[in-house]
Amino acid sequence: MFHRHPFLSLVTFAYLGFVAWLTLTPDLAQRDEWGLVLRVVDRLQRYDELSWLTYDRAEALANVALFVPVGLFFLLLVGTRFWWVAFGLGIAMTVAIETAQRSIPGRVPDPRDLLTNTAGTVIGVVVGVVLTAPAAVRRARRRREAPVRGSRP
Repeated sequence: MFHRHPFLSLVTFAYLGFVAWLTLTPDLAQRDEWGLVLRVVDRLQRYDELSWLTYDRAEALANVALFVPVGLFFLLLVGTRFWWVAFGLGIAMTVAIETAQRSIPGRVPDPRDLLTNTAGTVIGVVVGVVLTAPAAVRRARRRREAPVRGSRP
């Protein structure tokens, strides 16, 4: 799988490294960047159309968005025929992250993260299936139309 798609594998592992850094580094909640996030959410809430956007909702949306590429990359690596493997890998990754966060200082595992990360993975897998469906249909059509080797017309 990895030797057939070396560039995709490299990009996937780089993104998974980014996700690991973001979710598994200690004391991330105490960093100054979160003050910026809170100020941005506060500023956005001043608009009537965005008054529903609380910090918790922004965090949930960010978790979903973070895992959409995970589902997509896993699907592209294993192939659309094995979409369920990509889905399972995304869930396993989420469970591993939340389990590991129990022992990381400043980290708090949250069951809502399991839900939002899984939702992101599902969206990524679905997007990948939809985007690759036309090519899969063309390949299947070519296989059906190709003459069988060794047969005479």
